[in-house]
Amino acid sequence: MLDRSDPLVQVAPFATDLLAAFRTREVSPVEALNGTLARIEACESTLQAMVTVSDEKASWQAREAERVWQSGEAGPLTGVPISIKDTFDIAGLPTTRGSRVFGRTPALEDSGAIRRLLAAGAVIVGKTNTAEFGQSATSENVLGPVTRNPWHTDTTPGGSSGGAAVSVAAGYVPLALGADGGGSIRIPAAMTGTFGFKPTYGLCPDEGGFRGMSDFCCPGPLSNSVADARLFLSVLAERKDLMRTDIAPQRIGFCLRPDGLPVHPEMCDAVSRVASLLADLGHKVEDVALDLTGWNDAFGPLVLAEERRERGHLLEYCRDDLTEYEVASLIAAEQLTPVGVKKARSKHDDYRVKIADLFERHDALLLPATASPAFPIGDRPSAIDGQRVGRLWGPFPFTSPFNVAGTPAAAIPCGLVDGLPVSAQLVAPCGHDAKLLDIAESLEEALDFRAGLPVRKLC
Repeated sequence: MLDRSDPLVQVAPFATDLLAAFRTREVSPVEALNGTLARIEACESTLQAMVTVSDEKASWQAREAERVWQSGEAGPLTGVPISIKDTFDIAGLPTTRGSRVFGRTPALEDSGAIRRLLAAGAVIVGKTNTAEFGQSATSENVLGPVTRNPWHTDTTPGGSSGGAAVSVAAGYVPLALGADGGGSIRIPAAMTGTFGFKPTYGLCPDEGGFRGMSDFCCPGPLSNSVADARLFLSVLAERKDLMRTDIAPQRIGFCLRPDGLPVHPEMCDAVSRVASLLADLGHKVEDVALDLTGWNDAFGPLVLAEERRERGHLLEYCRDDLTEYEVASLIAAEQLTPVGVKKARSKHDDYRVKIADLFERHDALLLPATASPAFPIGDRPSAIDGQRVGRLWGPFPFTSPFNVAGTPAAAIPCGLVDGLPVSAQLVAPCGHDAKLLDIAESLEEALDFRAGLPVRKLC
């Protein structure tokens, strides 16, 4: 766990606290950036979260933020250091997308999400590691050393936004931009004890951005608090109606093992405590048997069809530079037919209706974010709670259904299992992002996850 008394930790863990310190002149944006860069220098050789550290560009942005604060014209994120998943284009910086194939040429322009963050005054300290083309729920690739979980450096931080999650969990930055196409924000958030939010599909556009899992993928925040994620999301979505409100009691459907799939028993205990807390907060929590089956009938073919369309040529020209999982995806994509893809489109529509029907009876859903805590790097569990599970989705079967459904979903840390964080997942109907944030923020206060945690140095 991050030692906040460590003199290297100069950045407030919460963006809202940092903004308050800027406002009172207690801390300057330049000082905050210097703390971030010192923390990265001290820990990065171990954690390997960053692909690029743009210290010169960030220094200019921090000096400009200082000037803006002095002028009294600060934006919602002015001076806050943030990191960016390396699937987003930033003008003047290379974009690897987690692949050896790319990253040699700087991008010519910022993608839409980056433009909004810069306009809000954020200081971009660099780009974080990701699975190749976002095609894995962990963050291994062939670019270089593997990204490690700061809670236990032999374990994975999850993926594909693994570097983004580590940059927050390790105290580099209070906010990180990730992207979630099948759980790629919520999975690493769950495995690193951070808060991760996947918005309603389409709420946060990324004009001119990366094409991968495009039918399901959303930019979104990783943070140490719901309030910070709310602030970040309001910038990404250009919405002013996401502020916290007092929420009326909600009907919450609670399921520990959707589709009867195995979940680590101690994780079940942690998520059950969340259900009890929600009931204590006045919500009506009802046990339900969630049927989430059918999502992969749409997800698998449509993801592979796009991989074939966007990157199929790489098999012929640079196969040896690709990861095994990307090669496997591209080979599988060659077996698709137009009829199969058309059928998957239809099943996508059907699945959205199926999940929408759940919210006729419930205002929100509560279930585990993953089926297991973080596991050793490169060693996905073959069994959970004594039951065999598939290698591809076994540890994380509960996130992709809500990408296919397009609904907002959040991973909120709720306990420790064998010294590693675990999270509950909250889900709301499409368009109810603000309500979901309200539930999560009140729950966060009740959980008080970080209070009393053991403190140890990361580096």
